[in-house]
Amino acid sequence: MSPKSADPALRDELIETAARLVANEGPAGLSLRRLTKEVGTSTMAVYTHFGGMDELRRQVRSEGFSRLRSQLERVDETKDPVADLIVLGFAYYSSAIASPNLYRAMFYEGPVDDGDSATGLDTFMRLVDALRRCVEGGRLPNASPPDPAGLAVELWALNHGLVSLRLAGLLGEHEALARLSTAARSLMLSWGDDPKAYEHSAESARRRLTARLEL
Repeated sequence: MSPKSADPALRDELIETAARLVANEGPAGLSLRRLTKEVGTSTMAVYTHFGGMDELRRQVRSEGFSRLRSQLERVDETKDPVADLIVLGFAYYSSAIASPNLYRAMFYEGPVDDGDSATGLDTFMRLVDALRRCVEGGRLPNASPPDPAGLAVELWALNHGLVSLRLAGLLGEHEALARLSTAARSLMLSWGDDPKAYEHSAESARRRLTARLEL
């Protein structure tokens, strides 16, 4: 099989299957022999499409972050940074639920090497930027220190934890979404956002999310 005749559908299947193996069994569950057996193809197919297993692992993570990026890019930047932050949180959640195996693989696998360490960094920086706008807008006066990157790690940990509980079946859909809302509110108020201002932003975010669902 030459690169010119490589089947894009087979490439996608290799990525999805590799993600499933990592998600279900951890990084050790993914091997060349196991992957090709699961897909029903030859080892040559992996080399044709990816050049080897290391590049396949990179592409699994890249695909996961690409899907996350596409969700985040649908979130417009408005004059209300807290509303933007809330919508970004739900976009993150939605991306994980839509592609659970890729989501797990993105974080279970970790960077393949130093060259892969920046994969997905732009998606994190989108969160950092939203928090920077919140700080600069005076919405988080109690954040100490008011470091947007540090605050982003805390908010990311909150979202990631709830997503992980949902994907493990420990929280139902309704409960996970409810806790996503209440936990985010608690964290933002602990950083000093005014309760009334937060509720106004939350209502704005709800309207935007409803409009997205109706598209």
